[in-house]
Order: sequence, then structure tokens, then C-alpha cells
Amino acid sequence: MIRQYVDGDIDAVMQIWLNTNIQAHSFISPDYWQSNFDMVKEMLPLAEIYVHEVDSTNQIDGFIGLNNDYIEGIFVKEAAQSKGIGKQLLDYMKKVKSNLRLNVYKKMSEQFNFIYERNLVSNLKM
Repeated sequence: MIRQYVDGDIDAVMQIWLNTNIQAHSFISPDYWQSNFDMVKEMLPLAEIYVHEVDSTNQIDGFIGLNNDYIEGIFVKEAAQSKGIGKQLLDYMKKVKSNLRLNVYKKMSEQFNFIYERNLVSNLKM
């Protein structure tokens, strides 16, 4: 289930944010993410956030953050990755927003299959 973020989600969302950034950005020191944790925790609730919950447990396993039509990030717990949660979050946002934009780190495009990312970007335009 996808729903809008509420204040009580902050700890779960921040843990996913930290773990996912460390995992996905091996070219950036984990110290960078840890040193920015408190600042992001303070700023995150100012963004438009939607969370994905496991229906049976009501545990958050992913979220998407936006600033108007710009996707600030999509984050999915490592154990829940490759199960379509990121796609569900994007599909949900495509119903809510008429236009979406995002950027990808150059290093990530080299590290992952950029064809998927290009298709993702082209599929965001409506």
C-alpha cells in the first residue's frame, strides 16, 4: 500500500534513507551520509513524501520524496529491492503528478544498466 508520509514515519524513513544511500553510493564515503543524517531528518518532512508499506505488517519498506515535480529520491530497503516497490512508487506518482523529473549520479549510470534509467526517465514524461 502507498500512502502519504506522516510524522510518525520519520525513524523508519530515515533508517531506509541512510542504509540505501550507503549501499547504492559505494563511491561516496558512508561518513558523508552519516554526517548529514540530522540535517536530512530535519528537512525531510518539508518534502512531499509517499511511503510504501507491507500490507500485512504496516512496516515501511520504501519511500519516494518530491519537491514539486522533481523526484529527490526513491529509497527501498535492501531486503525489499527487486520486488517492484520502486516501480509501484513511480506508477503512483505518475497518477498524482502530470510531470516528473529526476537526475542520476554519473557514477551510478556507469555502475548500473543505464538503459533502464533512460527508459525510466522517458516513461516519466506524460
